[in-house]
Amino acid sequence: MPGKYYDELEPGQTIRHALGRTITEADNVLFCGMTLNSQPLHLNEDFASRTQFGQRIVNGILTLGVVVGITVPDLTEGTIVANLGYERVEHPRPVFHGDTLYVETEVLDKRASRSNPERGIVRLKHTGRNQRGETICEVERTVMFLKQPVEE
Repeated sequence: MPGKYYDELEPGQTIRHALGRTITEADNVLFCGMTLNSQPLHLNEDFASRTQFGQRIVNGILTLGVVVGITVPDLTEGTIVANLGYERVEHPRPVFHGDTLYVETEVLDKRASRSNPERGIVRLKHTGRNQRGETICEVERTVMFLKQPVEE
């Protein structure tokens, strides 16, 4: 599995994900349509041009989804049981069409599952940055991971 098992994650560990993703206008418009989000700040260039941003901004939930998604190949692909929660989601800067997102993950803490000895709970902090290195999203996430299988 390309993802990490519970046993491979330690508090204080930092993972810099090499994958980056450029967010396009099509991504944003499609996402807003699929989620029934009619916010003109995301869809109406005339309206958005008169805001403090001067242009449309990318839907924050799309940004959050991409930030978490970028982490999957290095972190949870094939080793996750479930996402247990998301906390402290922050968007300190907007994302614009054409921005490229990169992510770094810090392992905050971990503990063995109380109900299943083959699983463990890990709390992570994902920090998303744009191509200029500016933080555009931070989120703490609690994940249930598989422990490494015991060889018999």
